[in-house]
Amino acid sequence: MNLLYLTILFPLLGFLLLAFSRGRWSENTSAKIGVGSIGLSLLFILWIIHYYLHEGSFITPLWTWINVPLHDNFDFNIALNLALDGLSLTMISVVVGIGFLIHMFASWYMRGEEGYSRFFAYTNLFIAFMLVLVLADNLLLLYLGWEGVGLCSYLLIGFYYTNPKNGAAAIKAFIVTRIGDVFLAIGLFILFNHFGTLDIAELNVIAHNPAMVTAHSEAIFWAALMIVGGAFGKSAQLPLHTWLADAMAGPTPVSALIHAATMVTAGVYLIARTNGIFIAAPGVLYFVGCIGAITLLVAGCAALVQTDIKRVLAYSTMSQLGYMFLALGVQAWDASIFHLMTHAFFKALLFLASGSVIVACHHEQDIFKMGGLYKKIPLTYAAFLVGGAALAALPLVTAGFYSKDEILWGAMANGHSGLMVIGLCGAFLTSIYTFRMIFLVFHGEEKIHAHSVEGITHHLPLIILIILSTAVGAFITPPLAYVLPAMPDSHSGKIALEFISGIIATVGILVAVYLYLGKGQHWVNKISQSEKGRFCCYWWYKGWGFDAFYDKVFVKPYLYIAKLLHKEPLNSLMNVFSGIAKTGNTVAVSTQTGHLRWYAISLCMGAVIVVLCTVGIWLSAANM
Repeated sequence: MNLLYLTILFPLLGFLLLAFSRGRWSENTSAKIGVGSIGLSLLFILWIIHYYLHEGSFITPLWTWINVPLHDNFDFNIALNLALDGLSLTMISVVVGIGFLIHMFASWYMRGEEGYSRFFAYTNLFIAFMLVLVLADNLLLLYLGWEGVGLCSYLLIGFYYTNPKNGAAAIKAFIVTRIGDVFLAIGLFILFNHFGTLDIAELNVIAHNPAMVTAHSEAIFWAALMIVGGAFGKSAQLPLHTWLADAMAGPTPVSALIHAATMVTAGVYLIARTNGIFIAAPGVLYFVGCIGAITLLVAGCAALVQTDIKRVLAYSTMSQLGYMFLALGVQAWDASIFHLMTHAFFKALLFLASGSVIVACHHEQDIFKMGGLYKKIPLTYAAFLVGGAALAALPLVTAGFYSKDEILWGAMANGHSGLMVIGLCGAFLTSIYTFRMIFLVFHGEEKIHAHSVEGITHHLPLIILIILSTAVGAFITPPLAYVLPAMPDSHSGKIALEFISGIIATVGILVAVYLYLGKGQHWVNKISQSEKGRFCCYWWYKGWGFDAFYDKVFVKPYLYIAKLLHKEPLNSLMNVFSGIAKTGNTVAVSTQTGHLRWYAISLCMGAVIVVLCTVGIWLSAANM
């Protein structure tokens, strides 16, 4: 299979066509190119799936990217190869499959918006870089896709650039994720310095060699820790999580693309792909699980008090990513990727459905200003019910139940009962905040005059995602055998755990019914108006105060130093170098007179100076 690169080429060509059109094409033409390029990539992936089922894994060599001779007959050689196995096949299927549905929905959602073709140019480039990331057979090529995804997230979050708040959110996402990227780069330096390769397969083999692990245990520990820093930045885990909620500044399809299928899953994929390194550093792996557990609780509490429909979903994304990291930390590798896939189904559904609500409500996003919408937009209501049930892991009928229970079982089977209990607590919170959102938006008194939404490009993606979010989606089993380490075969106690988990999710939904539809509404008001209730609600609403802390510790001191440097005499001192460069430029420009005689004299003078310098160097060498 030498045509694997076509999966990347189609969206890349779509980006180039739309970018060079400079917005001159009609919306229909831009939509056909933007959606069609992803559709072609999806068709080719369907052929790849057929090929993989018959032939298995393969590598597509393209060309040598970097070849630099170093010392001791050793070369820094990086080949541009694309590798396909069960893990990368799962990822490209999710990225392009869900990405295609999001693009289709966006062709409806973005109609009439300024920069329609620019939007699809950015999203096509986003998909292309994400495919580079997951198909790379070495960490340097993966890092190229990693940085490309970060660039595209900046462009898409700040798509509505005329609003300064959106620009600030884009810059915040770019800077916070860049912090993680620096850690990842350091990790790559450590690995290459000690092992002389960045090939992922070779590194995993080395990490399974007991002699190499013993000889390089410290290097493996620090490399793993740096890789974790990169993963935390991209996947919004504590303490590099603050960018994700503000990323809601972008168009709603962008939120679906970033939070469901692409960027935020990159950190989970990275750790799973380099699993050998983490198995050789068990302390770091346990740290990953603990941070995931803390993140899922912190984000769950924050989601419980949000008023913006998209911010509720943003914090729920952060929480579900916490489950994936928890699974990685307890070495439930398959469960983590399985939940990544099912999460892409129901979270894309919820974000697209939220976009439908926002359009129907004249771009209102405050859930307390909505209500009674189930009659006006019944398909969207059904999408929220199914997606919310999957997010809450409603037993037996939703995809989220099966994947989340695999994570909890992985924690229990591998002896991490404490993390399992935290996961169960997170499931209870998830049920409450998810159905709080649904009840406030679709039930109760109608507070806004909403209109119905129509269109095949609106309905079809929602219908497909509704089906995938049910138990039907759980039957799609990622082909991860022989790619990721297997879980223990024992299933003792698994059914009991599933029963307990199902009861907790159901009780959480019933609590939400009592608090937001039943007689318990006065308890909500009473708690929120009490002193302790106001305190908790304020800090949870503000994301536990992380933004305020970072602002005081990092942002304000930086701005203060910049202000000092702008004052005299420091400003004049800093301008000395630019003044020298400017003077040199002025002198150089003044020599361009247009007179041929002057140019000839200049050439001769230059030649004489070069000869004199050469003779002087030769005489000095002779005297020595």
